[in-house]
Amino acid sequence: MFTGVSVSRTGYNEEDIIDPVAKNTKVSGSIHYKVNDNTEASFSAYTGSGNTVYTGSDRYSLNGLTMSQFKFELKSKNWFARAYRTLEDAGNSYNATITTRLFNEAWKPSTTWYPTYTAAYVNFRNAGLNATAAGNAARGVADAGRPTGNIGTTPLFKSIANVPISQGGGRFLDKSELSVVEGQYNLTELLGLAKYDADLLVGGSIKQYMLNSQGTLFADTAGNISIKESGAYTQLTKKFFGDILKLSVSGRYDKNENFTGRFTPRATAVIKIAEDNNVRVSYQQAYRFPTTQNQWINLLVGGGTRLMGGLPQLREYYKFNTNPAYSLSSVLAGAPVQQKFGEFKPESMSSFEVGYKTLINKKLLIDFYAYAGKYTNFISGVTVLQSRNAANPQLSDLADPSKRIAYSISTNAPGDVFTSGWGLSADYMMPRNFTFSASIYTDEIGSLPTGFVSYFNTPLFRANFALNNSGFLFKDRLGFGANLHYQDDFIYEGTFSVGKIASFKTLDAVVTYKVPSIKSMVKVGGTNILNHYYRTAYGSPAIGGLYYVSFAYNIL
Repeated sequence: MFTGVSVSRTGYNEEDIIDPVAKNTKVSGSIHYKVNDNTEASFSAYTGSGNTVYTGSDRYSLNGLTMSQFKFELKSKNWFARAYRTLEDAGNSYNATITTRLFNEAWKPSTTWYPTYTAAYVNFRNAGLNATAAGNAARGVADAGRPTGNIGTTPLFKSIANVPISQGGGRFLDKSELSVVEGQYNLTELLGLAKYDADLLVGGSIKQYMLNSQGTLFADTAGNISIKESGAYTQLTKKFFGDILKLSVSGRYDKNENFTGRFTPRATAVIKIAEDNNVRVSYQQAYRFPTTQNQWINLLVGGGTRLMGGLPQLREYYKFNTNPAYSLSSVLAGAPVQQKFGEFKPESMSSFEVGYKTLINKKLLIDFYAYAGKYTNFISGVTVLQSRNAANPQLSDLADPSKRIAYSISTNAPGDVFTSGWGLSADYMMPRNFTFSASIYTDEIGSLPTGFVSYFNTPLFRANFALNNSGFLFKDRLGFGANLHYQDDFIYEGTFSVGKIASFKTLDAVVTYKVPSIKSMVKVGGTNILNHYYRTAYGSPAIGGLYYVSFAYNIL
């Protein structure tokens, strides 16, 4: 009677949980002071707040989220120095998936719901109903008294959404910060390099991340987590044979306190093969340190999976040394294999690119490039299973969902991962201020070992076609622009879901009118003006048209 039957609690539609209206308020301002003819000081402030829905491993309601940045800068002809600080506050944001799950448990616990469902199911099957009909009828019995309608506004739901995740609720308490000091100096004039057709730049930066989620996102229950980064770079550019050859070499060194330092070189050559024709060749190495979430996230999400950072401290905390974790793919295949975790390293990439640019009759500009790259220590994610019985773990526990826990862990994929692509663009200047442009790009990535996810999420082909005019009627005051965008279909990989994103075409357009007497411009336009709904991520809402009217003063 129960063979092949799986049952879950009755869920709720998202529109009954979350306010679907996105709100965004931004305010910015700055003060500039001319220190002397060559130096300017400025202080800038930016702040924004609003509501929206975010899709990650679950669905999140970002409610009253605020982001602010304060920046002080000194800028001169050959150098700049700046310091800025970015602050965030999650406000009343909460995990909608977890909060709704807890709401279900609050109005009727699963220890009551499932036995009620089971007893009713048996009775309906014994009465002669088939499995589907008996399941529907049993669900109606178990759901007796179930709250309906917009439950997101009920006192019970709000009380759960206001309790921090670390205390058994759904709320985030993230108030993390980022502080940065950076500077750059062009030494060309100081060292008299211009007479040698050379330029020399040096620069550096210091960063500090301060993670403060009170255990609702990061592993910071015991206190804030500080992450420091620093780096320095230099770049030398030199022309040879007039403007026939231009070489540029650069290198930078960066250090994150949780990882070994990284040196990354780059070299570029631009060769003029004829008037308005040049070839460029470049080789570069790049890196990225794991993000703050890659390092320190510690979050239980819907379905019982724990998102976990890749630093060894977290694996030690969850006793991976005495209670091993096994790859999900191997467990599903019936032959559990213990997941091995080496040193968590920054991701590095080496790439080679060639390009060609030509200007034909001073009207048609054509640009082509192609590249190939190789990732080493590619930062990926792997799902593993661990027994809940830490004192006496058994392999048989992995086959029973009630006796195991799943972790989605940031880690480096073994072996190298290759990527390649190319792009072609053309811009044509026509009479009476008309311009036409077209471009096509393609990117692809090689395969990863079984169980590892790339999250590359880039369509194979993307193309744009645009027709614009800066002014052609009413004494060149009236203008317009139109852009047709095409994107190929692709398989989207995310922590929320994996699935196919269909190809789509959108048309953006704008009409502009200049008012020279007050140096102003009026714009009327829209994106996706034909209102063809499309998606850019699997599991996310569809996007329709956006229409706007704008007035800008004192810009001409």
